[in-house]
Amino acid sequence: MPRRKLLVAGFLTLVVMASGLMLKVRSQSTAREAPTGFSTPTLSENPGSQSASNGIEDDARFTADQAAFEEADGVDNGLGPMYNARSCVDCHQSPVTGGGSQVAELRVGHNNSRGQFVNPTIFVNDGQTSVPSRSLVNDRSTCAEAQEHAPPSEGIRTFRMSLNILGDGFVEAIDDATLQDIARQQRVQSGGLIAGEAIQVPLFEATGQTRIGRFGWKDQQASLLSFASDAYLNEQGITNRLNLTDTTTLCKTTEDPEDAEGDIDRFAMFMRGTKAPPVDSALINTPLARAGQQIFTQIGCAMCHVPSITTAPAGTSFAGGAFVVPDALGNKTIHPYSDFLLHNVGTGDGIVQNGPADTANKLRTVPLWGMRTRDRLMHDGASVTVAGAIQRHGGEASGVIKNYSRLSPSQHRQLLTFLNSL
Repeated sequence: MPRRKLLVAGFLTLVVMASGLMLKVRSQSTAREAPTGFSTPTLSENPGSQSASNGIEDDARFTADQAAFEEADGVDNGLGPMYNARSCVDCHQSPVTGGGSQVAELRVGHNNSRGQFVNPTIFVNDGQTSVPSRSLVNDRSTCAEAQEHAPPSEGIRTFRMSLNILGDGFVEAIDDATLQDIARQQRVQSGGLIAGEAIQVPLFEATGQTRIGRFGWKDQQASLLSFASDAYLNEQGITNRLNLTDTTTLCKTTEDPEDAEGDIDRFAMFMRGTKAPPVDSALINTPLARAGQQIFTQIGCAMCHVPSITTAPAGTSFAGGAFVVPDALGNKTIHPYSDFLLHNVGTGDGIVQNGPADTANKLRTVPLWGMRTRDRLMHDGASVTVAGAIQRHGGEASGVIKNYSRLSPSQHRQLLTFLNSL
C-alpha cells in the first residue's frame, strides 16, 4: 500500500495503537497520580501566602519562591536595556501565577541562499549599535535609543505565545528514554508518517552536558534552571551566573551579572513546586466528554497529544548530577496531552533554536492540560477557537485531520466538550 494512503486506510486501528502507546508509557505500576490544582493565586499583599506546592518544599520556601517569581524589576537592579516584561508573572499568570497568558514575543529572521535559517543582526540607536545573531525582538526598552524594531530584511516573522509552566517540574522529571520511546512508537505505528523529533540541547548549569529539550516552543531548553536563566536574560534583560553578558551596553546602568540574589534558582524551584493543571472534573465526567475522549484517541490525536506519562523514579540523576528527581516529582503519572517532541504539522514558523536545520518548521506538541484557561491558541495565538486550532493542523497531522473532518456534527460536539474540560 502506498505510504500516502497508509495513515488514512489504517486509522481504524488507531484506537488499539494509541492505547498501546499510553499503556507502554504508563508501565511503572507503582506510579502515583501527580497532584493537580490551580493553587498559586496571585495576591497583591503577601504573595504566595495562600499557595500550596506539590510537596517539593515547605510552605515558607514555596511562598518566598513565588514572591520572587512575581517581583517586578526596575533599572536599579538590572532591568533591560531591552526587555519584554518586568517580572515572570507578567507572562505566566492565567488563572493563577504560573499559568499561560495572552502575552506574545516577537521572533524574526531570514533564510540564506541555501535555504538555511539565519539569526538577524538588529540595529538600534539610529544604526550606531548592533545586536547580532538574535531572533528575539524585544518589545520594550529602558531608553528610547535601545528600542528594537524588526528589520525589513527579515522575511520570517512570527509571534510566540507565553506558555503555561504549571506542572513543569514533572515534565523536567521525565526520563529522556521515555520521550525517545514515544518517538519510536509513533514512527512504527504510523508507518513513519508521524515522527516526533527529540533534540539534545546543552544545559547552562552543567558544562558539556546535554539532555532532550522539552521546554519552549522549539524544545530549546531541557531544564527549568536553564529555562529560568534564559528568560531572565532575554525577556527581562537581567544577567545571571549562567548568562553573564547583556545583549547590549547601550543605556546600561548596572554591572553584570545583575542577579546577585540567585533569583533564577527561586524561579526554578517555584516552577518545580507547582501542581499540574487540573481538569474540569464535572465536565470531563459528562457523557458528552467521555464520548469525546474516546473520539480523541480513535481519530489519532493521542499519538502526539499523549494522555499519560510517568516520570522517572525519585533519586534519578540527570545532567551529571545537576538535577536529582525528588520524591515529590518521582514516579508520578501526569496527563499533559503532549509528547514534548517536535513535529511539522504545517504551522511552523521557520525559526531554528538549539536544534538542527530540519527543526525550522517544527514545533513542540503543545500540552493540552489547562487549555480551557487560554483564549488564543497555537504557537502564534492566531487561532481563537478550538475548532479553528484543530483545522490548522496539517503535515504530520494530515491523516488525523482527515479523520476529524469525517466526524458527524454530534461527534464534533463530543470532541470539543472533552477538549474544553482540559
